[in-house]
Amino acid sequence: MIETAKLQRIIEGALLAAGKPVPLEKLEELFAEGDKPEREQMEEALKGVGDSCADRGFELKKVSSGYRFQVRQELSEWVSRLWEEKPQKYSRAVLETLSIIAYRQPITRGDIEKIRGVAVSTQIVQTLLEHEWVRVVGYRDVPGRPAMYATTKQFLDYFNLASLEELPALAEIRDLESINRELSLDDDKPLGRIIEFADPEANAQESVVDAEEIAAAAIGTRPISEILSEVDSKLGLTPPAEETQPPE
Repeated sequence: MIETAKLQRIIEGALLAAGKPVPLEKLEELFAEGDKPEREQMEEALKGVGDSCADRGFELKKVSSGYRFQVRQELSEWVSRLWEEKPQKYSRAVLETLSIIAYRQPITRGDIEKIRGVAVSTQIVQTLLEHEWVRVVGYRDVPGRPAMYATTKQFLDYFNLASLEELPALAEIRDLESINRELSLDDDKPLGRIIEFADPEANAQESVVDAEEIAAAAIGTRPISEILSEVDSKLGLTPPAEETQPPE
């Protein structure tokens, strides 16, 4: 059996050489059948590698596609200066559409438009498809057979998530018009309706209810601005661009 210290070095070397997330099963394939560590030992070694990064400028992160080394988010202000090209920015419309898909998938374009209260342009959908953050997972059995969209592993990897369960918990009741006012957004017409967001894995229809009922039900919940800050921090969303349309 390979000693733990050597196993950790092998894992470190493999992750550095791969340059992309490596699943645990792939790491196990590095070893011959007779020398293959037990799953428990592999997991212990990975934990040890992660612990050894505690005081370093990088960390071991588990995302949907596997394990990878990455620069700590708090250092991005300095590390980003290595590249002259500025990170691409996305409009609030793009991020809003992506968030709705993430929390309500699988969902059709028509359903997204009902929730947002405005039309979802083909360009927005194309942007998400080109980044491979969403994909078509089927077609709803209704007239026109609209495509149903869901997020991908690439979406989870990009936003540092191992699974949809790691998405921050949203308040069950959201007033999108209030959110637009708080964020001073004018790139979309405010929805002006109260929407109940379902569980990420659920496939329920949205529910529109009376504002007075919502006000009573929402007593004791966190401010919307605080919830949005949690979402942005957890997902590492880039601030929206000033333009209303996504970049070419």
